[in-house]
Amino acid sequence: MQLAGIYPDSKSFADAIPKRTSNVIMEAYAKQKDLKEFDLKKFVNEYFSLPENHNALYQSDISAGIEKHLDTLWKVLERSPDQVSDIKTSLLPLPKPYIVPGGRFREIYYWDSYFTMLGLKKAGKTKIMKDMIDNFAYLINTYGFIPNGNRSYYLTRSQPPFFASMVQLLAENNPDVKISDYKEALEKEYNFWMKGAETLANGKAINHSVKMKDGTVLNRYYDAGDQPREESYKEDFEAAKKTKQIPSVFLRNVRSAAESGWDFSSRWFADGENFSQIITTDILPVDLNTLMYNLEKTIQTANLEAGDLKKASLFLAKAQKRKTAILKYFWNDKQNFFTDYNWKMQMPSKQVTLAALFPLYFKIATPTQAKFVSVKVEQDFLKSGGLITTVKTTKEQWDSPNAWAPLQWVSIQGLHNYGYDKLADTITNRWVNLNIAVFKQTGKLMEKYNVVNADSKGGGGGEYPLQDGFGWTNGVLLKLLK
Repeated sequence: MQLAGIYPDSKSFADAIPKRTSNVIMEAYAKQKDLKEFDLKKFVNEYFSLPENHNALYQSDISAGIEKHLDTLWKVLERSPDQVSDIKTSLLPLPKPYIVPGGRFREIYYWDSYFTMLGLKKAGKTKIMKDMIDNFAYLINTYGFIPNGNRSYYLTRSQPPFFASMVQLLAENNPDVKISDYKEALEKEYNFWMKGAETLANGKAINHSVKMKDGTVLNRYYDAGDQPREESYKEDFEAAKKTKQIPSVFLRNVRSAAESGWDFSSRWFADGENFSQIITTDILPVDLNTLMYNLEKTIQTANLEAGDLKKASLFLAKAQKRKTAILKYFWNDKQNFFTDYNWKMQMPSKQVTLAALFPLYFKIATPTQAKFVSVKVEQDFLKSGGLITTVKTTKEQWDSPNAWAPLQWVSIQGLHNYGYDKLADTITNRWVNLNIAVFKQTGKLMEKYNVVNADSKGGGGGEYPLQDGFGWTNGVLLKLLK
């Protein structure tokens, strides 16, 4: 079905809703598939309904202004708790309401949701925020981790671990919520990312963990699968023919880049240019490890609140150890910038990306490092509409000239943390103005933007057309406007 390319977007069929049970469909297929007059598209349309596109029903009112648009969009993007049916779809049902990003992204997404919540909190919508966090805790308790999104085909991977940041955001200035309310879920998520680390030998890796030669444990992105992604089956199947890597190794690298959220970027390519040279699992990402540092700190806080001082001090020690390792392995003296680290080659990555701002966001960088980072951001990343994602221009969507709301937010906040307010405000103004300009032209807020060419109506590149909606753009924009 997927290789026949019946639908322009492979995700359509992965999300399709069967009209009968799988047994009935498979029996009918077995009987009909070898008949001369068999028509696969007709068969699929007979046995499956395509998922609905909620955005298509919504028309924005540009004249009412951007804030009214944002306020209306929360309702457009909200989904009710999922009903459990006898006929299985790929959707993993969630018990509480949630917000989806929009467009082809019809389910909750893990890291997107944190940036969406920045806006929900500003809009006073803490109830749906808590519902989403409770849904994530439910996913952790049910599956042992938070999948990329609530689909069965995402059960081999997670996404950047922002759950701790979500809990911190909800608990901030909110006497009804304590970090310790989510202690168990936070610890379970930590165990998922660290699974197998305790038995690792030096210089070896397992799952998400890599043990360096000096005994330090750091994390990488690692998808448990090594087949084409179900939702991008044809694309991955074709791409695997064009690489010199063993197909299973290549496909795991592709899937692991999807876990990073940066799918795809020159950041993950051995030569910094070609998708066929993707080596995600060889790379220790600076952003992932700062998120793990924040998770360790948050678990420390949860245990302090719960009165478990022994466990609190254990996690404080883990966080301090990780902070030392981050400064050792991710600060690149040649670049005067934070970069990823290739643990197989035992050297810093040559790719320069906005992931460098995560140590500033989580206040790990030294003042001197922050100064160097601010200079490079202003020189190499700042464009007319905001910050490019990497300094490489490729056809990949997480490269120049594209820019993404989450990275603008992390960069702006990271620079504010170290007193670079003027630069942070310049980025804010350019990004907000671009978002509003495109809204006035199109009536939409986009998934990504071209910040180099101000006349473009949004970003490009990648595996699918530009999506509008759009959860994290809305969340970050509202936070910056306020």
